[in-house]
Formats: sequence, C-alpha cells, structure tokens
Amino acid sequence: MHDRRMTSESRRVRLASWPTPLEPAPRLARAIGLGEDDLWLKRDDLVGLGGGGNKVRKLEWIVGAALDDGADVLITTGAAQSNHARLTAAAGARLGLDVVLVLGGQAGAASSGNLALDGLLGVRVVWTGAADPGERSAIAEEVAAELTRSGRRPAVVPFGGSSALGARGYQDCAAELLAQAPDLRTVVTPLGSGGTMAGLVAGLGAERVLGVHVGAVGEPARTVTDLVTELTGADCRPGDLRVRLDQVGDGYGTLPEPVVAALSTAARSEGVVLDPVYTGRALAGLIGAVASGEVQRGERTVFLHSGGLPGLFGSAAAVRRAEAMLG
Repeated sequence: MHDRRMTSESRRVRLASWPTPLEPAPRLARAIGLGEDDLWLKRDDLVGLGGGGNKVRKLEWIVGAALDDGADVLITTGAAQSNHARLTAAAGARLGLDVVLVLGGQAGAASSGNLALDGLLGVRVVWTGAADPGERSAIAEEVAAELTRSGRRPAVVPFGGSSALGARGYQDCAAELLAQAPDLRTVVTPLGSGGTMAGLVAGLGAERVLGVHVGAVGEPARTVTDLVTELTGADCRPGDLRVRLDQVGDGYGTLPEPVVAALSTAARSEGVVLDPVYTGRALAGLIGAVASGEVQRGERTVFLHSGGLPGLFGSAAAVRRAEAMLG
C-alpha cells in the first residue's frame, strides 16, 4: 500500500491530544533582537507519543489510511537518527502494528538517541549502509513485497511522513495557530522533507511561513510547492515561498557554529532544549532573519518547536559541545 490521495473519506487516527500549547518566549525574544512580546513557541515537542515531535500530526493521517486498507505492518525509511522513524515505531506500538525501519548506516555503529528508543519500541531494522534516500525507498519496497508474499499487509509510509496526505496534519496545525494567534505574522519552521512547511503554507499562505532548510532534500522549495499544489489543488511555485538556505553548513547531520549558538541561547534563555539538525537550525535561521530585517520587532512571530530532542543525544558532536559548556 502506498500513501493514498486524500478523499473526503480519509480517516485520521488520533495519536495525541490537540491543540499543543503556544507559549511566550520573552527572554529568547530579547536575546535575538525582538521585543519581549513578539516571540511565541508552538510546542509540538510536547506531543506525548514516543517522545513527541511534528511527525505525529502527519502520521495520524497516513496511518489512518493504512488502517483503512487493512495494514498490519508499517515500513518507513530514514537516517539512523530519524525522528520520523522513531515516531512511526511509536505509532505502530500504540495501534498494535508491527514496524520495519529501513535505515542508513550499519548495525552497531551507534546505539544512542533515537536508535535506543527504536529498540525499546520493538521494531525490526533493515540497515542499508551508504544507500541514498532513493535507494532506501527501493529497499523498503522490496521489504514490502517480501512481507506481502508471506501473507502480511504492509503499508509503506513516505520518507519523513511528507506526502500531501501527511501534510494535512500541518494544515490542521495552521488552523490551531490562527485560533491561538490571529495576529500571526510569521511562523518559522524547519524545512526537512517538506510536509510540515507545505501544510503550514496551505493553511496560512506562503507569506506567513518561513522555512529554514536543514539539508534533508536536494530541492527544498520545489519539494514544498509540489506538496502544496497536490494538497490544495492551487498552483504554488518555488518563488512564492520564504526559504532560508543559510544554515545547512557542511550538510545534513553536521553541526555548524550558528546552530551551537542557537542551542545554547534557547536553553539558557527559556530552558527549552532544541535538537542539532532541525530546530537548532531553524532557530539559527530565525536569528539570521531578525538580523537581516526579514523578521521585525513588533510583529507576532511563532517558532515551531517540532521536537527531535533524542537526536541531540544521538549526535556525538552535539553532546561534546554541550559538555564543554559546563562551568
């Protein structure tokens, strides 16, 4: 089973309680050059399932469709420290479905962060070495075919949960935000596999969403616009989007210095812990946007905390840098 197109009959399975909190962040606002009433945090990290994070909203729609199709096992792909893989595993555990994760890397190369939680959640892992995302997707299809031959009903969940159906979860989030902050000017989100930003753009309009590219896909703007067009039926072009490309550094999974500074600033100003791949980059992007004048004082800005804390402990470089900050 592949991710289906949305229909009026698409079923959303509840995996969490909504809405998530919208909290003021006055000390962080002042630290990055905004007024103390300007910056608010949308706490999608506080979703209870499996350690929380933005993938839960997507999985509610995608797994709902899988259940409608009679699935008894979920398969998805990702990097070794994939937040999406961890939350797919948690969704499977919640609903009584087996889960197979097709991950980059080698068995035994790492055992912390998201991988430790994957183990607790009871998944089967297929390691794919240095395979790129496209090759991992092909391997996932092979796993699905093998399971089908054995009498199982597998559902292949898209990379990052990012499909038009999964993006519907962040169209729902956009409605939450409008109810919580009708005067919202900008919501800042990590731009990974694209579905989170696509859903927000569908619900809020491109002018109110600022995505910070983390290096997960090759053409971030095109990835988002394709999803928006499929979700809404309206034409959306890459030039319509607000996307920052300045925080990728040496690539996905690396730890640029602005991200280290952002992690420290969030923790020391608000006691909020970000991750080094997604939310740390997004905050570094917001800091850059304030410095350049793209995000201005006196306007309501929301930072989407999309979760990912386990990834901090899965990054040896991030742990070393944090430990080095001890007084």
